[in-house]
Amino acid sequence: MAFRLLSPKNNKLVSVKLLSITPVRELATATPTYTRPLSAAGLFASGHMRNDWTKKEIKSIYDSPIMDLLYFGAKVHRENFDPLAVQQCTLLSIKTGGCSEDCSYCPQSSKYKTPVKASKLLDNDEVLVAARKAKEAGSTRFCMGAAWRDLNGRKSNFNKILGYVKEIRSMDMEVCCTLGMLDESQAKALKEAGLTAYNHNLDTSREYYPKIITTRTYDERLETISNVREAGISVCSGGIIGLGETPEDRVGMLHTLATMPQHPESVPINALVQVEGTPLEKQEPVSIWEMVRMISTARIVMPKSMVRLSAGRIRFSQPEQALCFFAGANSIFTGDKLLTTDNNDFNADQEMFKTLGLIPKPPNFDQGTSPSNKIKIDEVQEKQIQNIL
Repeated sequence: MAFRLLSPKNNKLVSVKLLSITPVRELATATPTYTRPLSAAGLFASGHMRNDWTKKEIKSIYDSPIMDLLYFGAKVHRENFDPLAVQQCTLLSIKTGGCSEDCSYCPQSSKYKTPVKASKLLDNDEVLVAARKAKEAGSTRFCMGAAWRDLNGRKSNFNKILGYVKEIRSMDMEVCCTLGMLDESQAKALKEAGLTAYNHNLDTSREYYPKIITTRTYDERLETISNVREAGISVCSGGIIGLGETPEDRVGMLHTLATMPQHPESVPINALVQVEGTPLEKQEPVSIWEMVRMISTARIVMPKSMVRLSAGRIRFSQPEQALCFFAGANSIFTGDKLLTTDNNDFNADQEMFKTLGLIPKPPNFDQGTSPSNKIKIDEVQEKQIQNIL
């Protein structure tokens, strides 16, 4: 077959002979193609709100190839959030040390000899100055933690905290507290004061919990969470990895959270920070891939929750933290301390935001009362699931 074309040298027509042409259709089918079966991460990355997850389903997501977890966690994340928007939060210890609990990871327990010294509740000026500085530094959520088992017999201190909540809420910031166990009346009082969220972590699975804490039961934790939810306060509940638990324990914790009547608005994923004097001081640090697995799995099974990259972030490099944001995390704590343990440097965080193109996420005051939009899986998806499981 020959064609006549203009020569670029003299603009005269010349003949060009084409020896052979392979049809495009033949090229497309000449090389056999292989389609890899969809992983559980891909199958379940629908972004739908579900409260009927099974442990087997969540474990299959957690065990998916890490590249699939990254990709599908990012997919669900982008369907529900601006992937570049990361909330900056500040956590202040307003009452440090002397706690009667025996949490094996906590340097504030009175049961262990740690560098942390017990102190009284901070006064009004100290707390409000810290909140204003946090807002000036870009934080839109201010969290206050007190090392107490519960609020029984602490009426005077509780009233002071209610005042702190009102003042900080008037600064147009989200306000979160973690004060130990709450009863119904205490939860209602915090709601009336303007509290946005209450943090009460599960820490780990129900099965592994007794090996970490003996002074408070798992059901007592769930009761406090229920009281918080009933009061119309947003639930903040997650856990810690690196306590010596198994992957099944991590899945068990996520299963408890993901099958609540409403998913927690906030799910902190913490990596253990080993502190001298605690029973877990020599525990092996978790790897970035363990964090990515937890974050991606949490994002897929709780698609609309804020997944918070919390304690332990200080050990991860900027590229490693970028993996966590890509996988579905959209919140960090800023400031040099997280209660009593070290946190990332403020300037380093600002540089990270600039490098990764992240933008500050504004506060969200529409929390705590939104109904759950839950669905159940259909018959077609059920068959696909059975094939994977």
